[in-house]
Amino acid sequence: MTTVRTSAPAGTGRGRRSGRSAGDDRESAILATAERLLGQRAFSEISIDDLARGAGISRPTFYFYFPSKDAVLLTLLDRVTEEADRAAADVLVHLADDPRARWRELISRFHATFGAHRSVVLACAEVRGTNAEVRRLWATVLERWVQAVEAAIEAERRRGAAPAGLPARDLAIALNSMNERVWYATFAGDGPAVAERDVVDVLLDVWLTAVYRTTSPA
Repeated sequence: MTTVRTSAPAGTGRGRRSGRSAGDDRESAILATAERLLGQRAFSEISIDDLARGAGISRPTFYFYFPSKDAVLLTLLDRVTEEADRAAADVLVHLADDPRARWRELISRFHATFGAHRSVVLACAEVRGTNAEVRRLWATVLERWVQAVEAAIEAERRRGAAPAGLPARDLAIALNSMNERVWYATFAGDGPAVAERDVVDVLLDVWLTAVYRTTSPA
């Protein structure tokens, strides 16, 4: 049986000052403050003073942990994508046993992770056009997920469950990109948008139809 994994080695703490502990209480307080504030207002409206005050530290102390507020957002994105990797880690290992159930589980786990951190997802979408580090990190993560889905599609074709068709990589890129845009619209209420209660089912049907030409693969 072909093994397909979406997990990756633990992150290196992109955006953080080197040498700091990921479990440090003050660093955690800064990150928690940032995510809480992102749920209330746009990233552009949050200041370093807001982050420091919310974490119970001074502005100079903030700079001991992060060089900028962009670095805080980058670290939050890093953590969310690592959480998504862990959630999806071995979902596709037994894809052949029940393709529909396994693809649904994969989409559902990503949806749950991003939904739990939607303020971070929306903030990163807000700054990605102007923040090269966020753009590079997201591209790296997306490439990892594309490769995992590409391998899964190729494995399904080899066992005769999925028909030949478009290059598996192109299909994987299109499907992952679709998920990204659909989730953004759903989380942001940026219509037209799929209702959150329906979004997993809608994405699943599109994925199955694209990969298997049916929503009931064998």
